[in-house]
Amino acid sequence: MAGLEQVRREAEKRWLARTGCDQPVIYIGTASCGRAAGALETLDAIKATLRELGKDARIVEVGCIGPCYLEPLMDVALPGMPRISYANVNPTRARKILTSCLVKGDILPGHAKGHFGNAEYTQQSGIPRFFDLPMLKPQVRIILKNCGLIDPEDFDAALSAGAYRGFERALSISPDWVIHEVKEAGLRGRGGAGFPTYRKWELTRASAGKPKYVVCNADEGDPGAFMNRSLLEGDPHAVLEGILISGYAIGASEGIIYVRAEYPLAVERLRLAIKQIRSAGLLGDDILGSGFGFNIRIQEGAGAFVCGEETALLASLEGQRGTPTPRPPFPADRGYRGKPTLINNTESFGAVPAILWEGGAWFHQFGTPTNPGTKTFSLVGKVRYTGLIEIPLGMTLRQVVEEIGGGTEQPFKAIQTGGPLGGCLPASLLDTPITYETMRDSGSIMGSGGLIVMDESSCIVDMARFFINFARSESCGKCTPCRIGTRILSDTLVRITQGEGEPEDIEVMRRASMTMVKSSLCGLGQAAANPVLSSLNYFAAEYEAHIEQQRCPAATCTELFEYSILAERCTGCGVCVRVCGVDAIHGERKQVHTIDTVACVKCKACVQACSFHAIIGVPLNTQADTNLSKEAMV
Repeated sequence: MAGLEQVRREAEKRWLARTGCDQPVIYIGTASCGRAAGALETLDAIKATLRELGKDARIVEVGCIGPCYLEPLMDVALPGMPRISYANVNPTRARKILTSCLVKGDILPGHAKGHFGNAEYTQQSGIPRFFDLPMLKPQVRIILKNCGLIDPEDFDAALSAGAYRGFERALSISPDWVIHEVKEAGLRGRGGAGFPTYRKWELTRASAGKPKYVVCNADEGDPGAFMNRSLLEGDPHAVLEGILISGYAIGASEGIIYVRAEYPLAVERLRLAIKQIRSAGLLGDDILGSGFGFNIRIQEGAGAFVCGEETALLASLEGQRGTPTPRPPFPADRGYRGKPTLINNTESFGAVPAILWEGGAWFHQFGTPTNPGTKTFSLVGKVRYTGLIEIPLGMTLRQVVEEIGGGTEQPFKAIQTGGPLGGCLPASLLDTPITYETMRDSGSIMGSGGLIVMDESSCIVDMARFFINFARSESCGKCTPCRIGTRILSDTLVRITQGEGEPEDIEVMRRASMTMVKSSLCGLGQAAANPVLSSLNYFAAEYEAHIEQQRCPAATCTELFEYSILAERCTGCGVCVRVCGVDAIHGERKQVHTIDTVACVKCKACVQACSFHAIIGVPLNTQADTNLSKEAMV
């Protein structure tokens, strides 16, 4: 232990020398979300601007801090001043901000989004604290505490931020006491099942076989979900530390991280982090003189969604086709290579270091008595503020959508929880607390943490079609209920969205769904019908409109409507003409325009561009009431 303390002290000195000196420090978010928004181009502009100005500054690349809607994020810390954050920084804005900060000493308070100083600085500058922004203030950051704040590729930064303190404490107590701390914390599996984490650890430790393995399930495949990826990209050492602690607790000798190959940045940073801790003596035989030996390696997955199920994951690890197998035996008794294996989700491992360092009772104070701690979610869809969040369990869906997400532009319609295998919940359930039990009782699931918000412009039937098509394509096909059930649901929903649905289709889908729930081999098939069942329960009127009136209230199902321009609203500005990619809109300037419905591909570009709300979706069934379609477009 003394050896690691010396390493930590030296690391802290080096990190302080790089970020706490008289030289300006520029932080830039270059995780996947930042890169998608153009962060690498902004980074190039930062470097070019420093050369043009002849200024020296330390550039620190950080992970995702959470508010993806603000990306690219750039922070500037001038000597003796707090770190100031600027949002949506493209190359042009980067040059303007850096020229002002580095040449004039003017931080441009009117352009700043927030700062990382104290309340007194807020009073002096008029700039709010970054973590007081509406999206961030209600959150509690335990798992994500370092994401966006440190360089994930700099081991000195991780050690200075407290990495491996929990592992140090674990080595100072017995494995049984480590498990006791996890039990006292009340941590439940963050992959979605909610099984008590300590119980998995107990069962694997008590299993007689040798050697034992730890497997980190980083096979995050939900559409719209990026919690695990962001954690691995922003703070890989948090996950590695959790794996080390669990390995010590159960008596394992090897850890394997099963991560999607589609996450190249996460894989790259994990490989570097493993190399760093090996060099620091935190991997190998007799770690820190404790007698505990452990190694970690990475296995890249090929992107099969079903491999998120633990038995399918194990099959893939062994080089077999990734298909589920019946349980028992459970992996705790017979897992990887037939040996006792502990499998936990990435986020579960990410929560463990804080539990060991702060104590189980400390972690248990957050959340609810039966759902303690925090949970990370990806918040996407029609909310104003999209991104990565971490909240105490028990917070309501309304708080997440309206306080953290900033609400929706158009009236709220529904929220899909639990990703493609979750349920679609209406506005009447927005006051539901987010716990494993309440999500299940509402007809949904917690899942790994994907939240997709929909407003009145979203079609619930089309949403169900999208998710069941995803489940159908990702089904391994091994069991009949899932293989045939997803096909029945998919084919039926496609017909309904094309105006060919029949009243009996509702009962057909209900029967197929219940067969899947009761008979499928694994969690994919058992939960795949959730989007269909929940939407049938809560949005029956939309199904009736599609089937009985051949009308899509949201004007989304393209076979059921055509676009039309309202003469009383059209000003002839020509914006719709310019954005139309198929030359389907015609008209003289300042004259009412028209749409060629044969040429129109219904891409919605004109609707989004028209500031006068003159373009609406009109049902092809002329006897259907068009009010909903018009309002949806308005």
